[in-house]
Amino acid sequence: MLSIGDLARDSGVKVQTIRYYESIGLLPPAGRTTGNQRRYSEAHQNRLRFLRHARELGFTLDQIRSLLSLSERPDMPCEEADSIAREHLETVEQRLERLKSLQTELQRMLLQCAGGKVEDCRVIEVLSDHRLCKTEHGHRDQASETQT
Repeated sequence: MLSIGDLARDSGVKVQTIRYYESIGLLPPAGRTTGNQRRYSEAHQNRLRFLRHARELGFTLDQIRSLLSLSERPDMPCEEADSIAREHLETVEQRLERLKSLQTELQRMLLQCAGGKVEDCRVIEVLSDHRLCKTEHGHRDQASETQT
């Protein structure tokens, strides 16, 4: 059995994050000692490693919740897991396209910069007026930005 600190060191996940995962049900509650300290099992370690790896790959918490649920039913076909991964891949590909557009736009702004004074700065000018951009590089609303 591991303390929360040992589990954090072993998994590379911060103590706060472990507590958060417990609070939202992604990590089962830990057992407690008579002194009310959390104690984690090998199953907790494995699940936390799964969570960390899935987060590193950019899966959302909802997607991870679904994947964890599927992992608890090993006799089921993996079609749903594939579907979740495919959906995530599409999202990643869309982000890559937006990033490529951002790269192009930033390169263009910098190439047009004359290196003079801020009052003549092309970077400031373009950032002040999206219509001066040559690419559609993710002109999004705030709601979608908070989800990423």
